[in-house]
Amino acid sequence: MTRPADPELPRPAPRLRVVHEAGEDAPWPPEPDPWANPSPEPPSTPPKPAPGPPRPQAVWNAADLMATEFPEPKWAVPGFFAEGVSLLAGPPKVGKSWLSLGLGLDVAAGRKAFGSIDVEPGPVLYLALEDTPRRLKTRMGKLLAGRAAPRDLTIVTQCPPLPQGGADAIDRWLTANPGARLIVIDVFAKVRGSAAPGVAAYDADYAAIGHIKQVADRHSVATILVHHVRKMGSDDFLAEVSGTNGLAGAADATLVLKRSRGKADGVLHITGRDVDENEHALTFQPETGSWLLLDGPASDHTIHDTRATILTHVRAHPGARPKAIADATGVDIDLTRRTCSRMAEAGQLNRDATGAYTAPAAMDS
Repeated sequence: MTRPADPELPRPAPRLRVVHEAGEDAPWPPEPDPWANPSPEPPSTPPKPAPGPPRPQAVWNAADLMATEFPEPKWAVPGFFAEGVSLLAGPPKVGKSWLSLGLGLDVAAGRKAFGSIDVEPGPVLYLALEDTPRRLKTRMGKLLAGRAAPRDLTIVTQCPPLPQGGADAIDRWLTANPGARLIVIDVFAKVRGSAAPGVAAYDADYAAIGHIKQVADRHSVATILVHHVRKMGSDDFLAEVSGTNGLAGAADATLVLKRSRGKADGVLHITGRDVDENEHALTFQPETGSWLLLDGPASDHTIHDTRATILTHVRAHPGARPKAIADATGVDIDLTRRTCSRMAEAGQLNRDATGAYTAPAAMDS
């Protein structure tokens, strides 16, 4: 005899599953999204180790280390963003978010980054922590220019601070997407968390990067942290990164995007452990919101048009004199003489005793 149901007690919701015509049960729905916080287990249950790649070996003897073959670093964008943590800094409204969102779309779809660099496609996680879904849709529509949006780009608009669960959430997403190529956090300040009382500023900045670096290194994935620069400029672009040197010291690479005064719309300064120190001239396409890489040394695009014309000719014709330069370029001879002289004084050209000009080695590389 069954006991009548108590009308005061809530009834459990029915759980449904699909049955095929042959009578075989369909598989249960997949597990919840790994980005969501997992339900806590009963206290009596011991914690389960998180799945994912094994932690790297930390102790070696010298002979074994020298005999070990290590894979080459994985690049999200070759020459720009390698596995590990890259700090992408720049002043407000310079276009960092356009650049990072464009890279996320390109890597997820396997399109050329910066309009010219081949990338390997794979899942991308983009933490857009200063944007609304409506604004993101508008930006992506502009960047896509009619192309289909890639399903391998996951966009998140809210994330707890890295020390309070944010790093664990990213780790769970990476575990569920083992082929991930890129993580973007825009902006880093939203998830860095508060420093512990009494901790020195340098140590706090270094530790703030450390939370995400452990995750990036464990999964060998390129991670971009969008950050700001100081209001006061500096000859050393690393000194412009907001905060102490602890941020740049903990990151594997630091990139600073600056607006230029010449034909380029920006110059991306790069230095890091796996990337050569370099400068790249970029141009911004307002109609599509895209940043494109310009050919040649950045100096060719950041100096005045007349100087760029002269420098381009001298690079192709070392030892040229002002008259030959003027005849070949169409620049007025008097203007050519004055500009060549000023460029030599500024270190943009070398002049020998005969009055012939060559490009400095730094500009010729």
